[in-house]
Amino acid sequence: MMILRTHLPALAAFLLAFAWITPAGAAPDRPPNVVIFLTDDQGTLDANCYGSKDLHTPTIDKLAETGVRFTQAYAHYVCCPTRAMLLTGRYPQRSGVSDWTQGDAKTKGKGRNMLLSEITLAEILKGAGYRTGMFGKWHLGAHVDHGPTRQGFDEYFGNRGGFIDNYNHCFLHREGFHDLYEGNKEVFMKDQYYPDLIAGRVLDFLDRHKAEPFFLYLAFNLPHYPEQADSRFEERYKDMPMPRQAYAKVVSTVDDHMGRIMDRLEKLGLRENTIVVFMSDNGHSAEDYQIGVEKHISGLPKGWNYGANGGGGNTGKWRGHKAEFYEGGVRVPAIISWPAKLPKGLVRDQAITAMDWLPTIAELCGVLLPEVELDGRSIMPIIASADAPTHNKVLHWAWQTFWAVREGEWKLISLGKDQRQLVNLNDPEPERKDYLEEKPDIAGRLQALHDTWAEETRVANPD
Repeated sequence: MMILRTHLPALAAFLLAFAWITPAGAAPDRPPNVVIFLTDDQGTLDANCYGSKDLHTPTIDKLAETGVRFTQAYAHYVCCPTRAMLLTGRYPQRSGVSDWTQGDAKTKGKGRNMLLSEITLAEILKGAGYRTGMFGKWHLGAHVDHGPTRQGFDEYFGNRGGFIDNYNHCFLHREGFHDLYEGNKEVFMKDQYYPDLIAGRVLDFLDRHKAEPFFLYLAFNLPHYPEQADSRFEERYKDMPMPRQAYAKVVSTVDDHMGRIMDRLEKLGLRENTIVVFMSDNGHSAEDYQIGVEKHISGLPKGWNYGANGGGGNTGKWRGHKAEFYEGGVRVPAIISWPAKLPKGLVRDQAITAMDWLPTIAELCGVLLPEVELDGRSIMPIIASADAPTHNKVLHWAWQTFWAVREGEWKLISLGKDQRQLVNLNDPEPERKDYLEEKPDIAGRLQALHDTWAEETRVANPD
């Protein structure tokens, strides 16, 4: 059963302005297309329009010029949970994604996979007549009984696990495994550059479905390590110091591939009526890795470096990076653009999350929401007014046994029983001073908020 969640009457005039106006006797307008760009490990301020003027990101900057840019958008602190949040509109704990999901589809037995009972944005839009395609990184469980084509996507091409080398298409941690799939079928395209393969599939999808409403979810493998950039950016960044140089090149590479998709939308006459969402899955990586075994499945030699070179991201005043609950780990760039209906060139500072995209897109597309407990809410009131209060009064993150909760300016972080930290976002140097001993009443209140939330979102049998 589907239900339509209604909104406050005060928004009626605003929403009417964005409604499809159909003259009497005319055929209904075509519903908007939807494109989601999810980048991988692109940090808090890592686009020119976010203040990183040393970066070349014309596509992301143009999206900001033609849409609404958010300065306080939250993902999770690593890859898997953000993807669950985005596709379900719910905390990842509800879908069983509270730890690393199965990465290798060929693993004997069955590991952790997102619950098939979850209703994804793809399933919602497909049910409303949309053609649905996903290209790139899934990372919500690689088992063949799960995956994109079991969760509402008509087409899928990409890696089912966490990341791959962009040329040999192998996961590189430990002994590694090959990870490139067309639907559930493993395919081999060695030496072909993965971002180019993905972009090619996306362009083909657009050409084939230009005459019908479509939902395209493009989950890039960049700027995630290994930092294998398009060679065209070598000259632009040749004088930039490391590790920023290596990182800048992959940020520009992903922006350039986004640009190819946007150019095709323009060429096909689809841009005006296409909702485009851009977001990153977590903060920038500071990881360092080398191949640790002889005769690695990728063919790369032992000792070969494939990490993020210690991290080249820009977080400004914010502390942290990927795999940390500080703002630099969970606050990410995010933009929505729909030239035909939404305002252009706006900036909003209210808190939003990856869970808010599903109900927002459903509202803009005029489709019904599933009758489940959604944690995300439409951000249309925030787009309507810079003074609208955020619905995200309290924010929660949890991964394995680690967690954090934020209420207002305060954030309580727990990395174990005796490793709690109370930090403040309004300090001149945010989140650097620990107030745990100084303000036990605030810590106690936040602990209680977390305990209640953890009980409400716990899945009895996540597997």
